[in-house]
Formats: sequence, C-alpha cells, structure tokens
Amino acid sequence: MQVVVIGGGAAGFFAAISCRQHHPDAHIRILEKSTKLLSKVRISGGGRCNVTHACFNQKELAAHYPRGERFLRKSFSKFFTQDTVDWYESRGVLLKTESDGRMFPQSNRSETIVDCLMSEAEKGGIRIDLNSPVKALTPKNDKILLTLGNDESLEVDQVIIATGGSPKKEGLHWLEKLGIPIQNPVPSLFTFNLPGQAITSLMGLSVPDAWVRISGSKLSSSGPLLITHWGVSGPGVLKLSALGARELADRNYQFNALISWVGSIREDDLRQQLSSFKQENPSKKLHRQPLGLPKRLWSYLLDRIDLREDENWGDLSRKKMNRLVNLLLNDEYEVRGKTTFKEEFVTCGGVDLKSVSPFTLESKTVPNLYFAGEVLDIDGVTGGFNFQAAWTTGFLAGKLQGKNDPEK
Repeated sequence: MQVVVIGGGAAGFFAAISCRQHHPDAHIRILEKSTKLLSKVRISGGGRCNVTHACFNQKELAAHYPRGERFLRKSFSKFFTQDTVDWYESRGVLLKTESDGRMFPQSNRSETIVDCLMSEAEKGGIRIDLNSPVKALTPKNDKILLTLGNDESLEVDQVIIATGGSPKKEGLHWLEKLGIPIQNPVPSLFTFNLPGQAITSLMGLSVPDAWVRISGSKLSSSGPLLITHWGVSGPGVLKLSALGARELADRNYQFNALISWVGSIREDDLRQQLSSFKQENPSKKLHRQPLGLPKRLWSYLLDRIDLREDENWGDLSRKKMNRLVNLLLNDEYEVRGKTTFKEEFVTCGGVDLKSVSPFTLESKTVPNLYFAGEVLDIDGVTGGFNFQAAWTTGFLAGKLQGKNDPEK
C-alpha cells in the first residue's frame, strides 16, 4: 500500500507514524513544500513546545475549541490527552504540568519533541521529501493521482492532507475543485493593537487575572493579560480572539475592548473592599491599595481619572470613588487592528467538518483521502489545545480506517 502525507508539521508526522504503527507493510512518504519540518513544534511555548493541556475529561477538553467542539468530542473518544501523554512517555519523553494546566516536556526544550517525532519517523522507514509541493490531486478509480511541483506524478492508495491552516481561501482552492467544502479562513489567535494609547508605556507589565469584553457584543474572556508595546496580549486576550475570530474579522478588527483589572469581582464586592480600606486607613495615601495590582498600573489608572497618588484615602469623595470603581471594572480602549501572536499562526476555517468523519478523518467526498490538523475547520484557545487536536486527528487519520467508519 502506497500512502502519502502532505505536510511535514505536527499533524503530518503524527499521521505518518500512526500509519506505520497500524500498517507495518505500507510505503509511507511525507511531502513538505518548504525546507523546514515541524516548524510550529520548534517555536511553540517560547521554544518549549506546549504539547497538550492537562484536561482529562473528553467533554471538558472539547469545550476549549470555538470551532470543532462537537466533532472533537467524537474524535477524543478514540485518542485524547491521556493517550498523548502515554504515547510520548512510552518513548522516553516525560511531560510536566504547569500551574495553568499547560503541559511541556520536562526538558523544557521543543527539540525533545522534534527529536522524538523525527526518530519515530526514521525508525519507521518513512520517506521525507522537502521542497515537494503538491500542485494537483486527482481521484483515479480506487487510487489518487498526485502532481508535484516538479511535474512528477505519483499514483497512491491513500493520501493524508496535513498542510496546516491557510491564511486565505485561495490556498485551499485545490481542495474545493474536488468538491470539498471550505469554511473561509480568518486569523484566530491574535493580540489587540492600541495604537497611540498611553497604556502601551506600561509594556512588559502583566495582570494575573483580568476580564476582557468586546463592547456591543456578548464576547468576553478572563485570564492573565500582558501589556505590550503595541497593545494588549496574554492568555485572556488570545482566548477572546479565538472565541470572536469571525465576529472580529467582520468588524475589520475595529472595536472597543472593556477591561476589568480585577477579574470577575462584582461591583458591590469591589466597592465594599475599597470602602473598607478607606475607612480603616483614612490617612494612607492613594498609592497604597488593597487590590494587589502592579504599582505602575495603579499609578497609571489613578492618573487616568485625575487622582493624585499623594491624596489621602480618607479624602476620597463618593464621586471619585465611583469613578475609580467604574475604571477598575470597565476601562475602555479603542482596538485598531491585530497582531499575530508571535509566529504561532492559527486559523479559524478550513475543510468543513461536515464533510469529514470525526472517527476516521476520511473525506466523505473523496474516498481514500484523509485530513489532519489545522487544515480542518478546528481551532482551540491557547494552552496546548491546538497541538492536542493535531495529535488526535493525525493519529486517527493515520489508521486509514475509512471502511470501518462507525458512521457509515
């Protein structure tokens, strides 16, 4: 059996290795259009590779995917977080869990994951061809004909497409020509640009628990927030960008964001906390505060509503207290554009999930054609979820079990 995997990223490698495991006699070949393999694996998590997330309930895990939740609930029944951990640890790669649930190799080096995948591919005798773009894919009887960039033709039995996300729909036209429906791609994980706004002077400052909402929308998210030289980032913002990927694209990334610097605390509770502090510490200066916010942020917020740090808490009028409470809960900023989060480009959109089996990842349109990874209309919030989707879909696609699809 001749099998070709298109794409040398995380999902592609995992699919090829899974194929070797389930089909020992198959001839397997990975075609990568560029000169680099496993690029995202190398840069993920600041070069540490956020392998997965320590969520071991399949339903809860699937809930972290704005696109693909229902689909993945079925896929995770076949391969999910524990299977990923077991797979790597059985190959000598021990993982660790950080306080926010992200899981990394104990080595803290993405090269550990890269080396593991490369080693498994080499041991499995999987052929890897670089600079090998696929120009066309044509079903031919029970086989699939591939035309490569050098006009080489390959006639194979099975093809697994793991080409990653495409920034534009035009990049997936070659699949549309086969009758495969495509959801229009738009960016998912991105940061919010706040050009010319004073808050960027606090770049590098982080708040461990903020709540961010989109004005005029039901979109909201909580989590750590990072102030950068161009705006705001951090897990809370990135999660929100994933949840609102399509709506924010429709707004052309022009909207107002409301930030609660004190997380999800209720207004009454915040007011009571500040009032108690004022009553107990009337002679303390405003630069002292009971909320645990970073000093530079607190100074910035006071200045934002014309309060002086050398004023006494006891002199704070009801009107000024109201302004302070409102600012802490509803600090509003004009967002004008986005920035891709580092180099970890993630797209919302891709191959329509209605055209793919969640149990086998085979196309319902083209027999013997499978999909894995971000080429599918699946994307998760930040924290290792996108890699977990790559491992799951890659593993199931590599089994090549289209004829055993429980949905058929």
